[in-house]
Amino acid sequence: MYKITLIKSLSGRKPNQVATAKALGLTKIGQTVTKPNNEAIKGMIVTIAHMVKVVEE
Repeated sequence: MYKITLIKSLSGRKPNQVATAKALGLTKIGQTVTKPNNEAIKGMIVTIAHMVKVVEE
C-alpha cells in the first residue's frame, strides 16, 4: 500500500498532471490517500512525483 500526500498546489500545472492528482483523489494540499501497490498507481505517482510525498507501507 502507498500513502500519497499532496505537498504542492495543482494550480498552474499541466492538465494531465491535474487530472492524475484528481484521479488519485488528491484535491487539496496536505490531503493523504491510501492506494494499493500496483503498476497503474506507480505510473500515476511517476507523473506527479514532484508534487507528492509517497510512503510505502
